Amino acid sequence: MRYLSIDLEATGLNEHDYIIEFGMVPFCTENLKLEDDLAKNYYIKCPSFESLRPRLDPWVIEHNESLIKKAHSQGMEIDIFREELEAYLNRKEVKDYFKNERNEKIILFGKSMNAIDLPFLNRDLSWEFMRKFFHHRVLDLSSTANTLIDMGFLPKECSSGSHLMKHLGMGEVKHTALEDARNTALMYLKLIEMYGKN
Repeated sequence: MRYLSIDLEATGLNEHDYIIEFGMVPFCTENLKLEDDLAKNYYIKCPSFESLRPRLDPWVIEHNESLIKKAHSQGMEIDIFREELEAYLNRKEVKDYFKNERNEKIILFGKSMNAIDLPFLNRDLSWEFMRKFFHHRVLDLSSTANTLIDMGFLPKECSSGSHLMKHLGMGEVKHTALEDARNTALMYLKLIEMYGKN
């Protein structure tokens, strides 16, 4: 199957936090390859770091200050991001890559998508936009890892994305959207190679 691996960075996990970066890369479970030619990354404008700081989580202040400043100074407005994403999804190369016999919509893939990715994208791009382009079913690496833990294939600590990366010999989580989208897809493909293909 073919999926669109996505990841976003935000100013936090709360209802009124902002998307500041969005990355995506298509990948295929048949040839076990990422389609890097179709990978994209966007910075989305947010208020200044100084204005946000009083309500930011300490982890965000420590790890994402430079990313928030970059999003504020170089990011595009959310409406422009929506237009850019729509143009990407309507590109012939993208449509051809995801084409299937039943003409179904693109299936999104990510890690812990219910935490911020899907709620924030539904909120900022609109429910209608998300239903127009993306399938109602999604694939989540966190759920896959938990299933493999329950089946006894992975140790319990692999329910954490960072521990799963280390377990698979892939190093540290980058906390940049495109790199995390790529690594999440690569982890899933490694799991398929380890446990799914005989």
